[in-house]
Amino acid sequence: MTNKPIVLFDNGHHKCLMFDSLVTGEGVQSNQFLVVDGKHEALIDPGGDLTYTPLAVAASKFMNLRDMDYVFASHQDPDIIGAIDRWIVHTSAKIVTSRLWARFLPHLVSSYVTSQLTGSVYDRIVSIPDAGAKVKFGDTYLQCLPAHFMHSVGNLQFYDPVSKILFSGDLGASIGAEDDHMPVKDFDRHIPYMKGFHRRYIASNKVCRLWANMIRQLDVEMIVPQHGKRFEGPAMVDHFLEWVSNTECGIDLVTQDNYRPPADYI
Repeated sequence: MTNKPIVLFDNGHHKCLMFDSLVTGEGVQSNQFLVVDGKHEALIDPGGDLTYTPLAVAASKFMNLRDMDYVFASHQDPDIIGAIDRWIVHTSAKIVTSRLWARFLPHLVSSYVTSQLTGSVYDRIVSIPDAGAKVKFGDTYLQCLPAHFMHSVGNLQFYDPVSKILFSGDLGASIGAEDDHMPVKDFDRHIPYMKGFHRRYIASNKVCRLWANMIRQLDVEMIVPQHGKRFEGPAMVDHFLEWVSNTECGIDLVTQDNYRPPADYI
């Protein structure tokens, strides 16, 4: 394991870094992201207890943790924002998440942490409406895109217009591919590593098609999921948009056999 990040973009003023080797033990591999614009910093989907300490150590080499502007959370899962209480205590960052989940996040904050705050936990949370929003960040902004039912009912994705990177959360995720810190080179060979995940965790082909229509309106040069390999370059991005637009998943695959009283014991 190494704490050295992968540089996704760096023009000297603005940079995007990916940490991909921080999860040890039985946790599912996940990617964490640091976006820097001048003296402004934001983490995207930093994870839970398994990643907090190694991420804080690794990211502190590139940022001032205490003065960090934002933590962006695409949804409510533990591998996304399970360590929210630590980020609240050890940084001054605002927590940016869907309005749907903003009222639930305080459940992840212990009473001890709450007692250390001068205000309410809610004062540290930026609630994004269902339609999404642009959040000012340094000399630019990060765009919170609606990605509902992919897989969370109140899901967001984050688009950086400077690097032209879309941080896609669980959409595009792959499990089990070799060298998953590398970009996808052969899309067709990569499909089996994505297919099972999408069939189970993404709600339906309808939302995939609507989402792809939205993304085609943006200038996206890289799609980087929270799990597994990324898609680099316009051709590979188009491959993914075409594939996901035509993939049956979620309720498309459900039949009555999925809804029967169980007979087996465990």
